[in-house]
Order: sequence, then C-alpha cells, then structure tokens
Amino acid sequence: MSDSISLRELTDFAEALAKEAGELIRHERDQNTLRTDYKHQTELVTHADVMADEFITGAIRARFPDHRILSEETMPDLSQAESLDTPLWIIDPIDGTVNYAYGHPQVAVSIAYAEKGQVQVGVVHAPFPGETFRVTKGEGTTLNGNPIQHSGATDPRQSLFATGFPYTKDNLEPLVRRLDAMIHQCRDLRRIGSAALDICWVACGRLDIYYENVSPWDFAAARLIAWEAGATVGHFGEVPAGYPADLWGRDILISAPAVWEPVRSILRSASGYDLGSAPSF
Repeated sequence: MSDSISLRELTDFAEALAKEAGELIRHERDQNTLRTDYKHQTELVTHADVMADEFITGAIRARFPDHRILSEETMPDLSQAESLDTPLWIIDPIDGTVNYAYGHPQVAVSIAYAEKGQVQVGVVHAPFPGETFRVTKGEGTTLNGNPIQHSGATDPRQSLFATGFPYTKDNLEPLVRRLDAMIHQCRDLRRIGSAALDICWVACGRLDIYYENVSPWDFAAARLIAWEAGATVGHFGEVPAGYPADLWGRDILISAPAVWEPVRSILRSASGYDLGSAPSF
C-alpha cells in the first residue's frame, strides 16, 4: 500500500470521491443537460458518464500517480493483476446508464481498490436515494453508516433474484435458458438495471440472489460489500487459471449462503455445465 495509507483512509477517500461524483451526476440530471451517445454501436454513454469518469480518475491520479486505473475507458491486462505490485482502482462512474438516461433512480457510482488482484476497499454510492454502501476488507459492510447483512434466505422457491442482459442481443439463448430455469424455481425476478446495486441489495437483504455476466467495474466494489455482509460470492462457471477471481465477471453468482449451492446447480444445469463443486470467494 503506497504512502503508508491505511485501508480505512483509502475507503474514506473512495467514499468522498463517489459522493462528489454523485453530486455531479445529480446536477447534470437536474439541469436537464443530459446528452447521450453510443460506444461500440450499442452501449449507451452519457456526458455525465464521461464527466464523472474524468473527475474520479483525475483525483486518483493526482493523489496516487503510480496506481493503475481500470474503468470503462481504460482496460489493463487483468490476467497479470495478481502478480503486479502496483495497486489498482476499478471504477464505474455511472452503473445503470440506461436508468440514468430514462430518469430512473437505480444508478450508482462504484469505486473499488485492489492489491495483487484482491479487492480491499469498495464504495457503491446511489446518489438519487442518497444511499452509500461501504466496505473495508475485514471490517464489515455498512449502508449509510449502519451495519447490514444478507437476507438469510434458505429456499430458492421463496427467494427473489435479480439478473441483467447485455447490450448486444446476438447470443441470448443461454441467458434465456437460465432465466427460464430460475423463474420456475424461485419466487420472482427483479430487473433493476444496475449490477452494483443488485449485488448491494443482496448484501442488505432486499434481494436473495444475483447472477449475471458483467465487467469488473460493474461488480468489483459490490462483490466485497456482499462478502463482508455474509453473502456467499463466487461463480457458477469456472474461473480461468491465473485470473483473479475478484475481477472475473463471467457467471457471477452472489446470494444468501443457504441458497448458493442449489441455485448454482440450477444455473449450471441450465447452462449445460457439468455439475460439481467450485470454490466461492
């Protein structure tokens, strides 16, 4: 850890950045200055995304010029992350951009800090409801300063789950198979539109289960938040050898502990994977 700064101080720094970026996002929305564009032909991006990203990355570079930054604009080779000594910040300036563009409140700023591929600090700030999820590894998770924990769900059939779908719609068949299996074997689905908030809502018991394929910036902070709230975090598929599990976004499964294994079996079966055990966090 550079400059002998404690993890708690890094969490304070990340929280301050997330809240200031949240104010910027709120201001843009309130002023009706929303401007939108597309990247990769399909993925919506707003002027506020770019502004918030520049604000957060600029502040990190000013404070920690030797640290690496992973955001939607900068993508280093994560397969090297475990062996690198340089700390890594993982940022999503607006998780839930489509929600933001349509005026929905389920929008979050997500900031995580990792060392050697291991996430140590996470902040997910939802500026419209004014909720801040915060975690320092080993110290538990809080929501607006109050400790939180998972729902304690024990039966998939009595469990509420969330998932999401990609911008590109050219390979939906496996996702539809999983959705079909889950909707028949769980209580119901919620489609919130922000992976970071989906996972944080598992952490505080508003949801019981979350699964999806997402990018590291969508989930890095929230995954640690859920873990420290007692949820089971892992993957229903396999993590490639040498790739840090904290940052592998394919086949993520996060849930209350008692339903993790049965739900993993449902998803592996629907995906055509061989049944078997795999490590969680």
